[in-house]
Amino acid sequence: MATIGFIGLGNMGGPMAANLVKAGHQVRVFDLVAEAVAGLVAQGAQAAASALEAAQDADFVVSMLPAGQHVEALYLGEQGLLAQLTPSTTLIDSSTISPESARKVGQAAAQAGIPFVDAPVSGGVGGAQAGTLSFIVGGEAKTFTQVKPILEAMGKNIFHAGDLGAGQVAKVCNNMLLSILMCGTAEALALGVKNGLDPAVLSEIMKQSSGGNWALNVYNPWPQVMENAPASKGYQGGFQVDLMAKDLGLATEVALASKSSTPMGSLARSLYSLHAQQGKGKLDFSSITQLFADVE
Repeated sequence: MATIGFIGLGNMGGPMAANLVKAGHQVRVFDLVAEAVAGLVAQGAQAAASALEAAQDADFVVSMLPAGQHVEALYLGEQGLLAQLTPSTTLIDSSTISPESARKVGQAAAQAGIPFVDAPVSGGVGGAQAGTLSFIVGGEAKTFTQVKPILEAMGKNIFHAGDLGAGQVAKVCNNMLLSILMCGTAEALALGVKNGLDPAVLSEIMKQSSGGNWALNVYNPWPQVMENAPASKGYQGGFQVDLMAKDLGLATEVALASKSSTPMGSLARSLYSLHAQQGKGKLDFSSITQLFADVE
């Protein structure tokens, strides 16, 4: 079993760290929210007073932070972890950030002789809790082989996407497609309901027809159609609108840098930005349904 420092215990990071504890690893945790640390200590983790304390002398460090500036602040500069760790520690950043930020940190790690991968996740809070996340890894093949057993304690599907930053590119492509599917599913359900159809019946018809997709089959956005979906819990939990809007912004940056045309992704970004501006940023992203219908 490994000694693992885990930094960032939010809706995703907390359950991920808990699964590492369940797998028998020695896990030291740090977060700016004391209650989050206490919750993991109650499950068998060790509390660290700082990110450095969590990371020092660890075999692996896993970071799960909100945005690129947080990741760069954690690892780079005179006070960053890269200046204070040794090559015996392997770094796994599972935050969703720009490919450029991932490459910047990864290249600095390479200069310090410290193995690093970007390993964003897909699967949402439910997947984090169940240990069934998908990890999309960018980095050297040798480092991927080293980190895979650690990731398997938190996830079900572990992919090596390519070199540094490739995990982030694949992640923003996936989330852009997910946002498009969610918007289309919500729009179709609203159209059917406004024309007299039962949303549960329409959902079942589309699930068994050519309109079937992950958002419809697993994460139905209409209230009370799928018992455990956030839509049936007041759109609480799950993946926040603000985070989806952030990821769509990252997709736009990648598209601009590569001169790619993403008209549907751009429309989805506009819809999610509008939804967030209407005060819905903390709701689950399936609440985009509220742009098309009067649902709570």
